[in-house]
Amino acid sequence: MKPKIVDKKRITLVGVDFFGNPYEKAAGWSEQNAIGELWKRITRFTEKNKDSIKNLVSESGYELWIDFEEEKESGNKYIFTGLEVSRLEDTPLELVAKVLPETRYAVFTFKMEEIKSDWSKTQEIWSKWLPEQGLEPSFDYMIEYYDTERFKGMDDPESELDFMVPIE
Repeated sequence: MKPKIVDKKRITLVGVDFFGNPYEKAAGWSEQNAIGELWKRITRFTEKNKDSIKNLVSESGYELWIDFEEEKESGNKYIFTGLEVSRLEDTPLELVAKVLPETRYAVFTFKMEEIKSDWSKTQEIWSKWLPEQGLEPSFDYMIEYYDTERFKGMDDPESELDFMVPIE
């Protein structure tokens, strides 16, 4: 497991969010759970209102997971799906915004077939890789980045996505 280390300026996102148990309706990589529903919501909104999202940087998707210390035992998660914009002016009322701080990221790239066959590979980022490197996350969030060039859908085993972990 060898990530790329990249420095990123502030990332500004607009999209939709969810708080609760995302796996209540369906487990894992499923379009039937709350995460799949989030992606459907942002996709429907952007298809119907594409011109309303001003300052769009790209159509690549971001899935943001934010940890709240007090919720770690509950199974509840805060999840956001959205798109990057250069500025927040004229953000549609239906969308929420997230501004991620400038930081360094460890970027791990996985193929869908790897993730679907062994989800623990992604969990090893926190349980093995960070401790082995003597690193701590610099913020309590993680990004799944769905690049439009490399991600072709959950059913395409060659699809790639990036897990971006903010590090100190």
